[in-house]
Amino acid sequence: MSHSHGPDGAAGGLHTTNNTSQPQPQGIAQPPPPVVLTPALLESLKVSKIFKDNTQAITSIHFDDSGSKCVTSATDESLHVYDCYTGKLEKTLFSKKYGVNLARFTHRSTSVVYASTKEDDTLRYLSLHDNKYIRYFRGHEKRVTSLEMSPLDDQFLAGSQDTVRLWDLRSPNCQGALSVMGQPVVAFDPSGLVFAVALGGTLRLYDVKSFDQGPFVTAMIGDSLGIPHTSIYATQIEFSSDGKSLLVTTGSDAHYIVDAYTPSVTMFKLVGHNTNTFGNEPFTSGSEACWTPDGKCVVSGSRDGDIYVWDISKAIADQAAGLVNGSAGNASNSTNGSTGSLLQSNGELRPFKTLKAHGTPSHIVAFNPKYLMMVSGSTELAFWEPDPNAAVVDALHDFSKGGRY
Repeated sequence: MSHSHGPDGAAGGLHTTNNTSQPQPQGIAQPPPPVVLTPALLESLKVSKIFKDNTQAITSIHFDDSGSKCVTSATDESLHVYDCYTGKLEKTLFSKKYGVNLARFTHRSTSVVYASTKEDDTLRYLSLHDNKYIRYFRGHEKRVTSLEMSPLDDQFLAGSQDTVRLWDLRSPNCQGALSVMGQPVVAFDPSGLVFAVALGGTLRLYDVKSFDQGPFVTAMIGDSLGIPHTSIYATQIEFSSDGKSLLVTTGSDAHYIVDAYTPSVTMFKLVGHNTNTFGNEPFTSGSEACWTPDGKCVVSGSRDGDIYVWDISKAIADQAAGLVNGSAGNASNSTNGSTGSLLQSNGELRPFKTLKAHGTPSHIVAFNPKYLMMVSGSTELAFWEPDPNAAVVDALHDFSKGGRY
């Protein structure tokens, strides 16, 4: 198996997982072993390449299932496809007539589905191979602001003002709809059998097969921490990879971690990232923060352009052991690692690391689901990989099949 070159030019062997148990012919390089994603490894992440292909703010970032491709959309009505193996721009497409947002790979790296931003509110299923539309999904009467593919099959959810609709790539017909009050954000759990809808500070969980019967759980985000749910406005929600926790992202000075098994329990309020005004540049993208693929840490962009990292697994362990600080006033101001607890008794959790990034607000961040690589965006796009001088790993190692620290 040949070695590809990572974005920083260093050779980085990509781990093929479907034939690693078979004998490898002599003279052919072995795929690298899986890598355990530790806090120390996250701390070593640095920008390996910056792309300046957009003239306006990037509004969405998404990886294909294999982790080999990354697609972005932007307010300049462009779609850019990047090769994560080579660290190069592979293709640029424009949707000048309809606009483009929330570009999501289907379960094939050759097609995406995305939301229109003008002309109408139709969802468009596009072949990246020949730049032709495969299908249109009509039914939303207002702009779609949340869009997620099912991890299980070709179904996907789309949320627009007062409506959530379930679609299937194989049919132009809506598979079902929910009437809601407000601007919903949606997410599938890792099994694809349950989906969540957040409306402001209210969270609802549905069974995919019987969602027309209503939610089986309704909870108020923040209430268990004494935070009025009416003060919370969710811009995105995302389940952790083990399905046990739910990240509620906002465009304000806090994100939240909710117990997905007991949604009435808001576990942590993530604070410490910079949300001070940075000129007149907009900040909210709906993807300001995300989980790392092992579901143990959360990373977030900020107005100062830096990336902040919270260790959720350590906070859970500290909480269980009673290792919390008495008040927010006793919190350590250090975000460059700490041997003590960064968790306060009121549920506030501070980041353990700040990664220096953009000179402009980092509106959006995403972690490769398969390889040790992070991407962040403002008007420019940054690829992140471990510092080879600080971590004994090759770029783009596959850690998705490995153990967990």
